[in-house]
Amino acid sequence: MTNLRASRIKKELEMIAKNPQPGISFSLREDSKDILDATIIGLEGTPYESGVFKLEIQLSETYPFEPPRVQFLTSVYHPNVDDSGRICLDLLRMPPAGSWRPTYQLGSLLHSLRLLLAQPNPDDPI
Repeated sequence: MTNLRASRIKKELEMIAKNPQPGISFSLREDSKDILDATIIGLEGTPYESGVFKLEIQLSETYPFEPPRVQFLTSVYHPNVDDSGRICLDLLRMPPAGSWRPTYQLGSLLHSLRLLLAQPNPDDPI
């Protein structure tokens, strides 16, 4: 892992620890330097309300210049998530097909996934 990448990951983990977002948590997996375990809680007023969803986030060697690979470990019935937990979200793809930018952070990505649960995108099903 490059020093820049390691520094970026450490900074992001510190930022979320200092200012945790409601319904979102993540931590670096003990036995890995590039896999994070994340949890999001379904938003109130949605079919996923109070549901606890586990995710795995794999950071590439070129993160943040390439989006992480994110997969639901918790089974979820959703038009933008397949049976194996893969997610169809433009934020998880590189341009021109996607909208990933190196300025995005893991906390904002998880926030976007939480919103996706609340507001499925029927125009982009998996």
